Amino acid sequence: MTDQKVKSCLLCGVGGQGTVLASRIIAAAAMEKGLRARTAETIGMAQRGGSVVSHVRIGEEIPSPMIPRGKADILIGFEPGEAAANLSYLKEGGTLILCDREVKPVTAALGQSGYDGSEAVQYLKSKVGKCCVIDVDHIFAECGTPKVLNVAVVGALCASGEMDLTIEEVDRALELKMKPKLIDINKKALRMGAECIK
Repeated sequence: MTDQKVKSCLLCGVGGQGTVLASRIIAAAAMEKGLRARTAETIGMAQRGGSVVSHVRIGEEIPSPMIPRGKADILIGFEPGEAAANLSYLKEGGTLILCDREVKPVTAALGQSGYDGSEAVQYLKSKVGKCCVIDVDHIFAECGTPKVLNVAVVGALCASGEMDLTIEEVDRALELKMKPKLIDINKKALRMGAECIK
């Protein structure tokens, strides 16, 4: 670990994006490394596309699994609007990893809202100095499925250096958490996510 005793990552998105699994992969990688990890989720109406927020804290002495506002070292936004809604958790000088594709709420799909995630992306880029935007369509095209998004963002997290985890450590966590037939494609997504930071 670095000089901080606790490293904190907040992941936010909507139901179905794999936010909770991503947080568990991060925690599993940390524990495999011999570190302590605590997680917590706020799920709400996740099954219907509602907001999902996952907290991951890694360190020697973790006072609470919940990250106080303004204390997250890294914020991972699976969806631009959700990232904007949770920006207050990110500490000053923290890192934002942001997926560039919006998930339209039901009101937008029914024509009652003009929500466009590109405005949220531009807003976040103007507010956060360390902002990495992930081209999710490119990753989906290369991997052949959108179901790898959660692992791709973990790859970006590894490359950021904010949580002191390596790609190889996450590889081992994937081998523990996933069915064997899914491991290779997810390892590919992990590395593509890391390349987004470089």
